[in-house]
Amino acid sequence: MNLTEFEGKAILAACGIGVPEGRLAGSAAEAAAVAEALGGPVVVKAQVPAGRRGKAGGVRFAATPAEAAGHAVALLGTEIVGHTVRRVLVERRLEIRREIYAAVTVDPGARAPVVLVSAAGGIEVEAQAGDMRRLQVDILDELSDAAAGALVAGLEGGASLAGLLVRLYAAWRRHDAELLEVNPLALLSDGSLVAADCKLVIDDAALERQGLMARAASETTDLEREAAALGLNFHQLDGNVGVLANGAGLTMATLDMVRHAGGAPANFLEIGGDAYTRAKEALALLLRLPGLRAVLVNFCGAYARTDVMAAGVAEVWRALAPVVPVFFSVHGTGEDEALALLRQRLGVAPFDLAEDAARAAVEAAAR
Repeated sequence: MNLTEFEGKAILAACGIGVPEGRLAGSAAEAAAVAEALGGPVVVKAQVPAGRRGKAGGVRFAATPAEAAGHAVALLGTEIVGHTVRRVLVERRLEIRREIYAAVTVDPGARAPVVLVSAAGGIEVEAQAGDMRRLQVDILDELSDAAAGALVAGLEGGASLAGLLVRLYAAWRRHDAELLEVNPLALLSDGSLVAADCKLVIDDAALERQGLMARAASETTDLEREAAALGLNFHQLDGNVGVLANGAGLTMATLDMVRHAGGAPANFLEIGGDAYTRAKEALALLLRLPGLRAVLVNFCGAYARTDVMAAGVAEVWRALAPVVPVFFSVHGTGEDEALALLRQRLGVAPFDLAEDAARAAVEAAAR
């Protein structure tokens, strides 16, 4: 589960990490009142549980309360990264000397937490990946002061930055997080460090322990609730290329292929485990996604038979006769039968490479 910036910053503040002074506002009048109380320039930020709000126009600067109110009017009720903006965060604008990147996440290869820090933070941090410092930590241990100090040796911020990383790791661990990211971590002219932004993602398996089950249920979409009732692992996204694959890893890789081809996936939907026989229900649900322009199906069978999955897809496709195009990549157990079935029933020729199928789906969605 993704928390909003305001929620993440409340957790950071409780852990002794500095955050800008600010409050939530649900209307233009409230935004103006917060800006008036803060005095001076402010930042008005859309509060949605997603990143990249700045690139989507969800972060705006205001010099006066009236300007803050205008930004609130422009943001409230709009949709950013697939979420409706119902509140904005109005906070004091910082005079930042340097933007630092700091995060704690999971290294799937090492199956261990990893602490990340870079002197090159900000919106384009991905382009500075070569400057990123990494430190794996045993999940059973706290991050020690000595280890944090060694990680940031030579970076501006010194002991203060090391201490902040220790507290950041403790917060990540205490709240069962998958990701706790501060970008930018602002180094101010007085040498203090302030979390100018925060992204906090809680492990779904820990929602009950963290007291977030009720909120999780309230934030799911109608299609997500239907999928859960069917035993399908489905998450609605904001793109226009529908994705159906078997297995979480293959599904994530397929989403990456869509993005690499310049497209935007409309969903995460995998039919792994005993759900591989549920392709019929899964595809029927996927075809109801709003704004869908193309469908990409990527099956790779081990014990799961690709011909069983393909048969389910073909049955629904012929019954519903959707106008969107569909593109296939099929490999593994039952492959020959699946390929023959798709050619015979749907008149389509699956691609040899999943990357080519993804590229074709993205091109079709753009037309």
